[in-house]
Amino acid sequence: MHLRSIPRAIAFLTVLLSVAFAPAAEAPTGYEDAETSVFATRGETELLVHIVKPEGWAAEDSRPAWIHFFGGGWVRGTTDSSIGWARSAAKRGYVGIAPDYRVRDRHGTNPEDAVADARAALRWVQEHAGELGIDPARIVVSGNSAGGHLALWTAIEHAPPASDPAESPLAKPAGLILSSPVADTSLDTGYAPDRLGKHPFELSPVDQLDEKMPPILLLHGDADKVVPYSQAVELNAKLTESGNDVTFVTVPGGGHNFRGDLPEWKDKTREYMDAFTSEHGLDP
Repeated sequence: MHLRSIPRAIAFLTVLLSVAFAPAAEAPTGYEDAETSVFATRGETELLVHIVKPEGWAAEDSRPAWIHFFGGGWVRGTTDSSIGWARSAAKRGYVGIAPDYRVRDRHGTNPEDAVADARAALRWVQEHAGELGIDPARIVVSGNSAGGHLALWTAIEHAPPASDPAESPLAKPAGLILSSPVADTSLDTGYAPDRLGKHPFELSPVDQLDEKMPPILLLHGDADKVVPYSQAVELNAKLTESGNDVTFVTVPGGGHNFRGDLPEWKDKTREYMDAFTSEHGLDP
């Protein structure tokens, strides 16, 4: 190595080490514009759900709700990445909801625990729909990346490993909106099956789909280097073959974070979502 390159190499190593050993982000305990409740308790951990109510909200309302799960590979992430979705939904008249869930960096857990938490979060919202001014028959669930994996599991009837059947959703969501979702975690073709422990197939949504699923809007970039585009192709094919209602949108040249990489897709995504919710009677 050239002598001039040594300081650069040391600096690069320092950055890598600082990232590798950085403390996990603390989960927010609340937001000024949101109401916060505990939706589940796991040992000494209280899992929080942050609820943003629209202007003019009243308890006697029967509004649609929008629940969004953040991504992060079941390893990292907090509701700081999903509260924006809840706020955006509230501006459009929904009750916007951002649930936390257990991730490895903060709780030392694995994906099956995250799935259990997501299912419990939807169950809690359904059970409290009356006091939240929500129509339980009009709940949209969305998620990106690993959050898309969790969103899919809120719409599958049977409880997977580590999920308590008593916390299963009372009903399927009225619609799913999935962005670059992890749909396959199986050993041979799945995303990061090594993180799934003993149950990569049992926790693989594409392999566990119910015959009847809610309407789904599926967006995925064909240049995604994190979660392969082929997963979305397979998910779309299985849903279509079983007669389910799916709108599959390919983002040409889109990577895993296509809304950030391709600015025009921020507006396009919103247009697709608006069309989807309107078509299925889920608008406020």
